[in-house]
Amino acid sequence: MKNNFFEAFIGAIVLVLATVFLIYTFAMTNIKSIDGYKVFAEFDRVDGLTVGSDVRMSGIKIGTVLSQKLNLETYGAIISVELNKDVRLPIDSSAQIISDGLLGSKFLALIPGSDMEYIEPGGTIEFTQSPIILENLLGQFLFGLSNKDEENSSSIDK
Repeated sequence: MKNNFFEAFIGAIVLVLATVFLIYTFAMTNIKSIDGYKVFAEFDRVDGLTVGSDVRMSGIKIGTVLSQKLNLETYGAIISVELNKDVRLPIDSSAQIISDGLLGSKFLALIPGSDMEYIEPGGTIEFTQSPIILENLLGQFLFGLSNKDEENSSSIDK
């Protein structure tokens, strides 16, 4: 009898701790529905940008990437984002895919324009810039240096 009570007591403690852990986990995750509006943007490519990535303006999170799909006519990548309802985006605003540090994840940075007209819900951000591919940039830098070395050595030989 004593053994059964002890086992039931330990089982109850485990269940309570598991419940507390689950509640804590859900409370600490920053997954919440944004009460806002959806806009679209088309890029040549969206390397590293994923569904759920941040949308930031001036470093402040103002939205989330909702979806990505391929435009079958232009072969560009169309993303949809949800922006906070209190953020009004001028029609001449631009969007860039930026890395959060050298090896960090990608996010969508919005640069506000100065137009007095605003993008309507369901509208499109017209001015976009795809992410810079670090490998290509590094290759250009290295090959640029090797070409200059060859030019310098040939001018010394003369």
